[in-house]
Amino acid sequence: MLVWFLEWFNSVSEQVKVLPAYFAAPIMIFVGALDSSLLSLPEVNDYITAYRVAHNPSEVYYFPLFPAIGSVIGCLILYRIAQRGEQFVTKRFHPKHLDRVKEIYRKWGIFALVIPALLPPPMPFKIFVAMAGALNYPAARFAAVIMIARTVRYYFWGWVAFFFRNEVLQLLGWLESHLIEIIGVIIALFILSFVGRLVFARLRSQTPERETHASYTD
Repeated sequence: MLVWFLEWFNSVSEQVKVLPAYFAAPIMIFVGALDSSLLSLPEVNDYITAYRVAHNPSEVYYFPLFPAIGSVIGCLILYRIAQRGEQFVTKRFHPKHLDRVKEIYRKWGIFALVIPALLPPPMPFKIFVAMAGALNYPAARFAAVIMIARTVRYYFWGWVAFFFRNEVLQLLGWLESHLIEIIGVIIALFILSFVGRLVFARLRSQTPERETHASYTD
């Protein structure tokens, strides 16, 4: 699976870098839609946007719009799925996290989407998208907020690649040569985090049992 992802990622990056804009644009929209719907491709849109602009500086004015459009399409797909099937939301996300997101929506309304849409992982995003659908927020307002926030995010990386082109090219070259190691570290951190949460949850569940046992023995 890792080898397939690396091959696919490198292939997409190279195509987006060298293809004319009228071919690269649909690829970016497609990748953006995948990332924001049912699949998770963390940072891929940011990376490819910076990659493209660093190699084609004149496109900084319009190219970041393509991943933003793709992200809106993907978010609308997830929004509609959550809107029509409450079980999808409850199965995919922990009830405690859903209650917390509901409380944020009660306080901020649709603008609760802005910060998650602007910031990269580990900031959670899809749970806010799914909850917007489950709560039946207006689709047009939802799409507008996502479009504005994602446009700001991708234009930020585009302008960084434009003004610091040489540094970005060096960094991207280093990332390409160490991609396997980076992904390995990310996977290892994810596994450690998952195991840590399981251990912590188990310890918490055992604490009441110990207190009850102690009360019986006193």
